[in-house]
Order: sequence, then structure tokens, then C-alpha cells
Amino acid sequence: MPTPDLNLLFTLDVLLQEGSVAGAARRLRLSASAMSRALARLRATTGDPLLVRAGRSLVPTPRALALREQVRQLVQDSVEVLQPADVLDLQQLQRTFTLRNREGFVENFGAALVERVAAQAPGVRLCFEQKTERDSAALREGLADLETAVVGPALAPELRAQALFSDRFVSVVRQGHPLAGRLHELQPYVAGRHIGVAHRMGGQEGVDLALERLGLRRQLDLSVGSFSAALALARATDYIANVPERHTHSLRDGMFSAPLPVQVPAFSVSLIWHPRYSADPAHRWLRHCVREVVLDRLADMPVLDGGLPGLSGLDDMPMGAGGAASESKIQP
Repeated sequence: MPTPDLNLLFTLDVLLQEGSVAGAARRLRLSASAMSRALARLRATTGDPLLVRAGRSLVPTPRALALREQVRQLVQDSVEVLQPADVLDLQQLQRTFTLRNREGFVENFGAALVERVAAQAPGVRLCFEQKTERDSAALREGLADLETAVVGPALAPELRAQALFSDRFVSVVRQGHPLAGRLHELQPYVAGRHIGVAHRMGGQEGVDLALERLGLRRQLDLSVGSFSAALALARATDYIANVPERHTHSLRDGMFSAPLPVQVPAFSVSLIWHPRYSADPAHRWLRHCVREVVLDRLADMPVLDGGLPGLSGLDDMPMGAGGAASESKIQP
């Protein structure tokens, strides 16, 4: 069947309200002849005369009377669909948001985010999931609403990102470690025993390349799969762990931390989402909450020797070739 011209619904609605070709033409700002042609098309489409002459006026047929309320509702629904979204009522919002993060994000920012969301939108439920794979298929498939990650080439090019904060790697040992206080010095650092982190965000390649340029090499006796595991071992042994400074702030509580003795590039942690949610008022509100919570927490978070770069820009940027070019290629 041919696709019907849905514009005829609006014309029919006005005709049935006015009961006059001339009156409908004035409301729709059409000529009388154009409105007569539209009525002819409606008659051909519906197979009914719709409006018939009765003296000097037009009266609706039984079919027209039967259609009147249905057509009115269809037009009203169409107009409502094509209007901008209503102002978001956070007190009435009922929704579950899924956020995928690497270890450390929930420990540092989760409690403050939960508190803020509960205060503003008591009907919203947050679901935190551990991000274990490199890609962001969950965002593309609608299984997650937001992710925090380092922008990398493995991410889909259509995703949107907004920088949250800069971070860098630091070396960490237990309190009372023989090298505590000298960990920032090159020779003591190299002489120590190190924990490798089998993690693309582990910072291992940057450290080893910097040492290699100096003709030096670390002693890597063991390897783990996460920052929390590396910190747990370092807390109970004399091993040295390299971890992101801000991302593991809470996890390093009670331990001794120092800047790396070699230059390793900092990186930017970003908030990532699928563009299907870019204009959604509730999603925009949640993104704003995450950014505000991160900014508030970072303001109270001490930084070793004050050498960490400030926040990256907070403007939306597309992922892929354009967005990833200005970001670290280390993939979380």
C-alpha cells in the first residue's frame, strides 16, 4: 500500500472543526482553491465525501463524525511528540542508570555521587558495574548509560566524551618500607623489587621505556591484574607498585606514595556515553552530577609535589580519530 500523506490528518482536523472550506483555508493560511484540492484528496483517500452541502453550509457525514475525535487525538499526539521535552522534574523521575568504571572510581567518587543523586532525585537508582574489557560495546548496545575511561583507539568513533580529570602514575610502598622517603630517587627506585600490573592503564610501558633510555631496568618479580591487587601486595610486602594517583587515592590510604623518578606522560580520564542520550534531560542531569562530584572531590584531594596537570577541558568532543588524537593512547 502507498504511504499515506500524514499532513492530510492536520487538514482534516481543521476542516472538521471549522465545517467550512473557507474557514479551514484561513486557519491554515491556504487559498480556497488549495483547500478545496486538499478536501478532494481526503475524499479520495478515505473513500467518503466527509463534508457535504446542506443549504449554504457544509455538514459532516457519519464517517466524518466517527473520525472527528480520533483525528483530533492523533493530531494532538503528533504535536506533543514533536515538541521539545518537558522540563525535567527530578522529584518525580523514576529511572535506573548503569555506570561502568575501573577500580578506584567508585571508591573515590561513588559515595558522594550516590548522596547527590538521592538528594536531588530520590526515585533514581544507580547501578555501578566493573569495566573489565577494553571496548565500550555496552554503551553501543544500550546496556550501560555512562562509562569512565581513558580515551583510546579501541572505542567506537560515534561515542561522545567529556574530560573529567588528568591523572598520572606514582610509586607506592607500605609505611615503614626501607625505601620510603627515597622512592622518588632514581637509583633507590630501580634497586627495589616491583609489582607489574597486567593492565593497559598500568603505566608499565611508560616507566620501562623511560628507564631504558637511561640504560636502566627495573626488577619485576611478579605481576597482578589490577591496581587494587598490586596495592594489597605492596601494603603487606616490600614490593613497589605503580598506580594512578587520583584514581587510587582512597585505595592508597595509609601507604607511602611518591612521584616517579622518571618522566611518564599524564593521561586524561573521560566520561563517555552514546549519542542516543546526548539530548536526554535526565542523562544530561546525571552527567552534570558526575562532573560536579568529581570536581568537588578533586578539590579536596592532595597531589604529590603539585606537579599534576589540571583538569582537561569540559567541552563535549567526538571520539575516534578527532577526539582520541588529543588524549593518551593508554587504554583502561
